[in-house]
Amino acid sequence: MGSDSPKLQQLEQPMFVNEVLRGDCLEILKSIPNSVAHLILSDIPYGIGAEDWDVLHNNTNTAYLGSSPAQQSAGAVFKKRGKPINGWSEADRAIPREYQEWCSKWAADWFRVLKPGGNAFVFAGRRLAHRCICAMEDAGFNLKDQLAWVRERAPHRAQRLSVVYDRRGDNLSAETWKGWRVGNLRPTFEPVLWFTKPYKIGTTIADNVLAHEVGAYNQEAFLRYRDDPENILTGGFMKGEAGLHPTQKPVKLMQAIIELSTKKGQLVLDPFAGSGSTLVAARDLGRHYLGIENNPEYFKTAQARLENDLFNS
Repeated sequence: MGSDSPKLQQLEQPMFVNEVLRGDCLEILKSIPNSVAHLILSDIPYGIGAEDWDVLHNNTNTAYLGSSPAQQSAGAVFKKRGKPINGWSEADRAIPREYQEWCSKWAADWFRVLKPGGNAFVFAGRRLAHRCICAMEDAGFNLKDQLAWVRERAPHRAQRLSVVYDRRGDNLSAETWKGWRVGNLRPTFEPVLWFTKPYKIGTTIADNVLAHEVGAYNQEAFLRYRDDPENILTGGFMKGEAGLHPTQKPVKLMQAIIELSTKKGQLVLDPFAGSGSTLVAARDLGRHYLGIENNPEYFKTAQARLENDLFNS
């Protein structure tokens, strides 16, 4: 999007809306004035080593993010070797704490740029979501709820324990532990953390809506995406939409959250824009948007989607 993008009236610095900005969000966020965003909606890195950019701790290993012939033959389901929950060393126990410290680096600026009573929705991984919650609460946010996005498809990577013993030539153990697996159940849902910025003490949500136009939620709009006003989200990708980012989310999913918590003309901020799904969703719903993405490949993808109207719903 070019320099002729409309400026948000509340912004006191020369920051344009309807843009995706290339750079480190930790730096760019500091240039955004206080209390300008009506909604922050972001699919943050989960800290589980999905890709190089998702390694948010200092403790690595020569095997980490590598691959074996078995993994390569599995294709897109299991391309890289992750760090096991038990870790490879005592230092691995620090990974959850380091993830929380990383979240704390940007949580305070999220709090600062959001309007009083405004909402922040965060897609976070199941394993470390609690650490994100702690960082956000320490920054001043209230945890309002946790939504669950139920995916249409999810890969199942649990290895049969009997196969492990068979490879060792331990037939007795293979028979004893038949039916048991190593890993997790099929990960069909992802948590979406719903935070709110506190509004002025001594006022009500109704007062805050009149003052800042945020704080309540639009159930009528939300029911265009769901049959019931439940905290369960469903929906998959449109034809041809997927494949732009390893952790990409559907545009329709982001639209449901945007319509739940904002109205037309308000500003949606995504500090971890990825391939731009949040920004496309906001644009198509008549909201202003501002995204930040550090990866040059995904930044160009987000630009292309916004400029060329790809996957416009």
